[in-house]
Amino acid sequence: MSRFYVGSEVGQLRRVLLHRPELSLRRLTPSNCQELLFDDVLHAERAEAEHDIFRQVLEGQGVEVSLLKDIFTETLAVPEAKSWILDRHCSEHHYGKTLAREVRCFFEEMNNEDLAAYLSGGLTVDEFDSTSSNPTLCMMGKTDFIHPPIPNHLFTRDTSCWIYGGVSINPMAKSARKRETIHFRAIYKFHPMFRQAHFNTYYGDTDDNYDNATIEGGDVLVLGRGTVLIGMSERTTSQGVENLSRALFKTGQANKVIALQLPKARSCMHLDTVLTQMDRDCFSYFPPIMQDNNCWELTPKEGDDEEIIFTKINDGFINAIARALALDTLRMIPTGGDVFEAEREQWNDANNVLAIKPGTVVAYERNIYTIENMQKAGINVLTIPGDELGRGRGGARCMSCPLERDDI
Repeated sequence: MSRFYVGSEVGQLRRVLLHRPELSLRRLTPSNCQELLFDDVLHAERAEAEHDIFRQVLEGQGVEVSLLKDIFTETLAVPEAKSWILDRHCSEHHYGKTLAREVRCFFEEMNNEDLAAYLSGGLTVDEFDSTSSNPTLCMMGKTDFIHPPIPNHLFTRDTSCWIYGGVSINPMAKSARKRETIHFRAIYKFHPMFRQAHFNTYYGDTDDNYDNATIEGGDVLVLGRGTVLIGMSERTTSQGVENLSRALFKTGQANKVIALQLPKARSCMHLDTVLTQMDRDCFSYFPPIMQDNNCWELTPKEGDDEEIIFTKINDGFINAIARALALDTLRMIPTGGDVFEAEREQWNDANNVLAIKPGTVVAYERNIYTIENMQKAGINVLTIPGDELGRGRGGARCMSCPLERDDI
């Protein structure tokens, strides 16, 4: 039986879920990329080639890699799962009852591989090829999306994040990403690999309107020793942190959450764009943002796992992390270069590195000054190209969802 457990940020990485960018990136244009949360149009074929190298580096380090498209296709092969997914994608509130029925019939006639591709890559009116005189359809152009693409599936970290012996299936902040959660909910509910496993589902696995209580995995760092660090950012709210923390405490999977306030800015949309762990005592960070941040410790009230104690931390998040890890000090490695080079490299995800094991990380090769700082600190840096992938505003950590990682 499969074991799904993520006990830290830097313990040996054993299994990971990636999404190779394909159809959805080819759908990006100058007129729609902003709406789909991309700053620019990527060269899709080069992005795919760069992603292949990322996968090869992980496999070369002994990491088992699963691809989201394969897992999603296998999930759709379960009749109950396909029906569950189409119930949520083909809502009469989204399309109107008549068109919803027609779209659903169109999807049901596809084979599972094509359906997986179009549900994540998008379906245009022209591809739908309907003769219906439905007003909703008639008012759309041929290249308009009757089912929009989900290019941010590339960043598998955000939509679901494994924390110790369970997973949070995250209610996403932006409308362009909310449908990603449907796919991950279905995968964890119906795919045989997960259906036969035992794990906790902390948050997000209902059709509720989560309103302001959003959370994204790029803000969640599993420090180990029962502690989780969560950034309150552009995408993750204090309400989301409180709800996830309560579930972690109730299941006994964590005993402390450190909640850290971040600026609500595109340049640091998630905590892992400005802070990641590279070794048991070593972090990469961007000093202009990671200083004088308000932070709190959340702990369960003794004898009452429904109540949370909020404690304002007065000596800074670095000391809070060190205490949680039972360390006297931490090694904090700054983004490299002068003030201009550091800002550019932070924007290009220099701090968004993925640890393979203690002291070994994967990083974009373009961030030469930050890599130099890491290497001087004794970190083994495995580089991958990211000239195209990096334009999506996400690095190696963002593009990976660990399914199994050792404790520290």
